[in-house]
Amino acid sequence: MVTLKGKNIFLRALEPSDLEFLYELENDETFWEVSNTSTPYSKYVLKQYLDNSHRDIFEVKQLRLVLSLYKTNTPVGFIDLFDFDPKNKRAGVGIIVFPEKNKRNGYASEALQILKEYAFIQLGLHQLFANISEENTNSITLFEKAGYKKSGSKQDWIHTSEGYKNEFLYQLIKNVH
Repeated sequence: MVTLKGKNIFLRALEPSDLEFLYELENDETFWEVSNTSTPYSKYVLKQYLDNSHRDIFEVKQLRLVLSLYKTNTPVGFIDLFDFDPKNKRAGVGIIVFPEKNKRNGYASEALQILKEYAFIQLGLHQLFANISEENTNSITLFEKAGYKKSGSKQDWIHTSEGYKNEFLYQLIKNVH
């Protein structure tokens, strides 16, 4: 049986009460580069997103889960499956721990492990992948510690105000032994 629970956190579905946390995160311009965001989100739009977040991953090809602390049920981040491809049995992974005070507590590592088990066992996926800017050394370290292997580099992939940045492709392929 797959559980979405770890030692310090658990992964849960989005709730209407997550609106303020989601609003704060989605409108923090420091994250826009990694999330491909270019304009702010209104609470109205985010409420509609929350209202539709119950839709099945097989229908919408993505799933966002909240990282919540056991003791307080406080949200500390989000983890996403995106570009879900059931035919080829793969999905992308994105993760963010927020705000800064919640980083470096092991929550992201724990969430990646929980999500891996869910994706490989419950969803029957063969591989997970992550797209990481070459400058994002914290994410590179996080995913490498979780067993992801660098399998490629996309040159001049991300356009920023400072110019173009390269992006690495990391993959975690299910061990079938």
